This record gives sequence, structure tokens and C-alpha cells, in this order.
Amino acid sequence: MAHEDHKDIVAKIKATMPSADTLFDLADFFKVFGDSTRIRIMCALFEQELSVCCIADIVGMEQSTVSHQLRVLRQENLVKVRREGKQSYYSLEDEHIQKIFEMGLEHILE
Repeated sequence: MAHEDHKDIVAKIKATMPSADTLFDLADFFKVFGDSTRIRIMCALFEQELSVCCIADIVGMEQSTVSHQLRVLRQENLVKVRREGKQSYYSLEDEHIQKIFEMGLEHILE
């Protein structure tokens, strides 16, 4: 391959890549999926909206631990909260979250 062809390929790829800031944000987004507790919480929320108490029972952890992980998930816009009196109910932010999970799971099970 000629050196000029190489420059064309590099320029074309650089032009189509997202910005460094966007890729940094994407890396942070995927870091959230790097914790098995958060993965278990998201998996529970695939079924329905749940309270912290229910999530804690499902994943077998203390409510304070679950609350901390839910805070991380909320900061990354993976879950949303709905308040009803003193009770908080959590659900997935949108269907993309479950699709990302399912694609990762499919890859692991291949």
C-alpha cells in the first residue's frame, strides 16, 4: 500500500470518529457495566419498576449498598426514580439499556 493511500485511510477514519470527549463519556458509560452488583440491579429492573427494598431482597444485599449503586446508575442516566410519598421506585431510563445488556450477554454466551 502506497504511503499516500495510508494517509487517505487515516484521514477518512479520523473524520468519522467521534470526538475525544464523546469517546471519554462512552468509556465512563461502559465502566458502569463493569460492576456485577449494578448488572444484577439492572437485570432486576428489566422486569418492572421496583423499590429499593425489593431490589435489595432480589440481589441479596443491604438497602444502603443498593441505594449507593442506584445513585451511580442514576448519575449515568441508566435508571430513573419515581417518588411516591416516602417511597422511591426505580426503573430503567429507556429500552436501550436492556438492549446493551442483551447484546453483551449474547456475546458472552457465544
